Amino acid sequence: MNRRHLIKPGVTETASTTFVSTNLSRNSAPAEPTEHAMLPVHSKLQFNPDGTFKIVQFNDSQDDGNIDPRTLQLMEKVLDEEKPDLVVHNGDMIAGGCDTPDEVRNAIDHIAQPMEKKRINWVITFGNHDEDHAPTSGLDEEAMLDIYRSYPHNVNLPGVKGITGTGNMHLLIWNCTGGKPVFNLWLLDSGRCAPKTIAGQDFTGYPKWDWLRFDQVSWYYETSKKLERQFGRKIPSLMFIHIPLWEFRFMWYASVDERRDENHAYAVQKHHIVGERNEDESPGPFNSGMFAAILERGDVKGVFCGHDHVNTYVGNYYGVWLGYSGSVGFRSYGLPGAEKNRLRGARVFHLDENCDDVLVETHMVFAKDYGIQ
Repeated sequence: MNRRHLIKPGVTETASTTFVSTNLSRNSAPAEPTEHAMLPVHSKLQFNPDGTFKIVQFNDSQDDGNIDPRTLQLMEKVLDEEKPDLVVHNGDMIAGGCDTPDEVRNAIDHIAQPMEKKRINWVITFGNHDEDHAPTSGLDEEAMLDIYRSYPHNVNLPGVKGITGTGNMHLLIWNCTGGKPVFNLWLLDSGRCAPKTIAGQDFTGYPKWDWLRFDQVSWYYETSKKLERQFGRKIPSLMFIHIPLWEFRFMWYASVDERRDENHAYAVQKHHIVGERNEDESPGPFNSGMFAAILERGDVKGVFCGHDHVNTYVGNYYGVWLGYSGSVGFRSYGLPGAEKNRLRGARVFHLDENCDDVLVETHMVFAKDYGIQ
């Protein structure tokens, strides 16, 4: 395959892992990041009285108005069992197959209802397929973001204006008393496809997906510094993007150039990698520099993506957890043959404001855990 469970090393595959401390614009002109660094705080996000907060990540439902009922069943089962405080739909919520604005709204409503019915806060990022219907429906990401934001329990903000992408934002999560923020979420639009050419050169032989652009990296970096100045300390955080960084592949092999089994065996020990990799990672043709910015700032504890539906691995890459969430959607591609739906699932994150890094544990849950085939 060429396009597209977290456990403690050495234990069974159903266990979880405890964390240890450790400019080309797609659709808008670049702006000085300092002009847009501070976003409003959404008052709904707050730790529970016991100091805990749980996040569920769904990825790649990737359906239309006639959504596969198993996708909804899986989402509802996860929400019933995990009872999260927040759901992150991390891109490719819908795809093609919607020919009119009403059909797009209907497809979005299918995605929204599992959380809305249970009154669970939720937020989205955009993936590479969310605008597939735009040529016929006439609705682009900005129009879709307005629809998502119209739901009572959606906590998306309008997004930073003047930088690449739609809906780039951060969300602070406040402590149980509401007195100070103790965690932060970065939600970035990683784009769709690379341009056809740059400087007259096409991308034959290179990945044709998009990448985080310099203005997005700069916005994260400058906003992170402003938050530190505002609150007197760095706020630990998670970053959600749809398309993976190149560092995901580097981590899997503990190498930039070598990709042998022995490289991966070494990487498993070095980077504490757990979970499955059933296809090559699909980043864009250029390294965005986001990981270097994250290392410099030291506030992001993990970067989590989707895009590659049959990868579910996670590992610690120089103090930053890099991980996948498998596809939640039953109509999107899966494993070959009889195993097609084995990795349909969601990723769960446990936060505790009483721990230094706040991020305590993450694990995958799968459709098969609930008897959904």
